[in-house]
Amino acid sequence: MEVRGRPGCGAGGAAAGGESESEQSEPESEPESEPESEDSDSSYDSIDEDALIEGIDPVLDRDFKVEDTNEEWKPSPEQQGTLPGLSPLPVKKRRITELSPASTSSHLLSESSSPTSGSSSVEDDKGETWHDISEDDEQPDIPKFYPKRCPGSQLARNAAYSPLELFQIFMSESVVGTIVANTNAFARKRAQAVKQFDWFPLTVQEFYTYIGIVIFASLMQLKTLNDYWSEKAIYSLPFPRSVISRKRFLAITWNLHLCDPEKVEENKSRKGGAGYDRLFKIKPLYTSLLLACQTCFQPKRELRVVKKIVSSSSCIGPKSTKHGYGYKLFILVDSATGYSWNFFVYNGSSFKKTGKGLGYDLVTELVRNSLLGTGYKLYLDQFYTSPALLSDLYAKEMLACGMIPTNRLGFPRAKLNDIPANAARGTIRWTRRGKLLFVKWKDTREVAICTNFHKAYNEDTINKRVKDNQGVLQKRQVPIPCAFKDYNTVMDREVHSDALLRYNNALHQTKRWYMTFFYHFIDIAVENSFILHKELAKQNGKDALTSKHFREALVTDLTKVCTRSAPLSQRSVENECYPSFFTEDPSAGRRVCAFCKLDNKTMKTPAYCMKCQVPLCLMPKRNCFLQWHQEGFQYGV
Repeated sequence: MEVRGRPGCGAGGAAAGGESESEQSEPESEPESEPESEDSDSSYDSIDEDALIEGIDPVLDRDFKVEDTNEEWKPSPEQQGTLPGLSPLPVKKRRITELSPASTSSHLLSESSSPTSGSSSVEDDKGETWHDISEDDEQPDIPKFYPKRCPGSQLARNAAYSPLELFQIFMSESVVGTIVANTNAFARKRAQAVKQFDWFPLTVQEFYTYIGIVIFASLMQLKTLNDYWSEKAIYSLPFPRSVISRKRFLAITWNLHLCDPEKVEENKSRKGGAGYDRLFKIKPLYTSLLLACQTCFQPKRELRVVKKIVSSSSCIGPKSTKHGYGYKLFILVDSATGYSWNFFVYNGSSFKKTGKGLGYDLVTELVRNSLLGTGYKLYLDQFYTSPALLSDLYAKEMLACGMIPTNRLGFPRAKLNDIPANAARGTIRWTRRGKLLFVKWKDTREVAICTNFHKAYNEDTINKRVKDNQGVLQKRQVPIPCAFKDYNTVMDREVHSDALLRYNNALHQTKRWYMTFFYHFIDIAVENSFILHKELAKQNGKDALTSKHFREALVTDLTKVCTRSAPLSQRSVENECYPSFFTEDPSAGRRVCAFCKLDNKTMKTPAYCMKCQVPLCLMPKRNCFLQWHQEGFQYGV
């Protein structure tokens, strides 16, 4: 998850069985034959998506030259369609579709679409100068904080909620019932084409157990999904085997579908037209989770924007060399608690653009909800901040503060009294344009911030390591602008709504982009449930569980509804499984051993198990037949 630390955005920390061979070969990843290619041919690269990855806005970021003047900047013909600081991508590698034309004007400035025109215009730089801390600045008028509801949890104060009950606010039985019905329908449809796993109808209770094991995977970090069901002494995890078999877990994963398969086909038939929805496969869970997040909590005053790269190995969404294919999930987070209150999926060229910059469009999409109120303080990463955005937010009584690149369109170009190259650490320069304050601060390097509610300097200091006259580093108190101090405080707070994927690589092994979103949505539901638990405990004067203990209790509650007996650790193969050979000639008809494949080895054998119907090595030095049955794979573990 990306919340801070991007170059140029920080100061002082935050601101600085009967299956075939191919089916047995990949027991814990998505099958190659999975029919998910309908979105692949609509993948695209564009200047906006490349800029989003690199933290550059192609509309607002300028490429300064020595001979630049203070005149209004517009892209020159040679600059149009290129990113400042980035080499142009080879044309032959760019994937172009009807949803992503080779060149559009949405990211280029014109006289009518300039971010500096209209209500959010800024004055010309002529006659402008930078001020130091010896010159006083006036505190701008700050709109009063009037939220639509009382900030905090909107649940009944005196009610006692278990971790499961809180989680079911976001993943209710009706929502899970819809997923179960769609999964069963998709499994029936797949059974007609290919049989990867034995399937029997999924129930709501069993799906809650499945979710419990997914959350359990974030508590116990193992390399592959097979390891959770392994009986090797080095792992020894009886819990997953006690609630669900390995084969059943993989069968649910393989058939999991969030929306109606028939409606997916209808949406697919509209591809290329106005009615096509690129995010259709996640819409049911997407919309229900978003509604629950906004209904059950009212953010406190300080907000921030968090970006997640929802990457996938399938060819879907914007592609970059850094993250592969994927979508971007933008979340409006309550800074005080970490609660994810609003979010949306940026899906590239179908996103509505205003011509004021991609960061402008993303932020206004997040904060336009009428449930918020006025007087909120929004803290932004440097990608989103622009004078036009902060001016328009102030007009809507929304306060904002964010790091800003000095080459951003609208940033003061004045050179008079600017920070010298050899300035001491803690040097401050500021200038004001109406309600907008621009501040430069010399930390380990020069950084800049833009705000619409701070005063330039209020005699605040911070402890920093500074070289003395002899060049020795010593800790000293140096001046720090108010905006930087508040920004660092807010952005230093951690956001934990991505623990499921951040701490577990096994869950990354999916070729279906909507499965990655499913894991992200489970993460948001779990973390928001925990935050509601803490808020209720605080209101009632009780001690709250830690995040780890809350997740443990939630996993226990989720898996209680559907528990099966764990297979015995030692099993006898007598009267159950017998070895046989494919042909009388041991050198002919050899097939890849199923057990060796679990360790990514390709060893061929003429032997197989008559009951399990899998090829297994049967040699004195490599008895995979025995190991296979000792570890319980014939039971689906």
